[in-house]
Amino acid sequence: MRGRTLTTAQLCERIPDVSKATVYRHIDLLSAAGILEVADERRVRGAVERHYRLRQDPVVIDSDIVASLTADDHRRTFAVAMATLLAEFNAYLDRDPDPTADLVGYRQHAVWLSEDELVALIADLQRVLIPRLNNLPADDRDRYLLSPILFPAEESPSAGLPGTN
Repeated sequence: MRGRTLTTAQLCERIPDVSKATVYRHIDLLSAAGILEVADERRVRGAVERHYRLRQDPVVIDSDIVASLTADDHRRTFAVAMATLLAEFNAYLDRDPDPTADLVGYRQHAVWLSEDELVALIADLQRVLIPRLNNLPADDRDRYLLSPILFPAEESPSAGLPGTN
């Protein structure tokens, strides 16, 4: 959505599986949190129609903010992130895409990591990604979405694994 402006009604059209009330509620939450900003307001049939866009400056959710969130806050935030990702993917599919040529991928990997290994993995990913986040638009560049999601998964039974007797 970055650079584009959409009304709440347009967002509802892009994610039809989510109720309009939920989309409106999340737009309010994202606006209040400063993730979305009002790009334009117009009077339409006596009501104010707002066009939203992602904030142009990156939103930083630091560890203190994350620590203050409740489990329900995390659920809502994750649901909004997934709804946004789904909306972006639907918009991609609506453009007559070629997922093979575009190297579209859906990958999910379960990895076993100690806390030190997890910290090292995050540092490695940052080292690779941060320089690319500073790339500016250019004729030879297409915009891609990369959405890393990391959380502890339910442990699978480890019976039979070496060292787990």
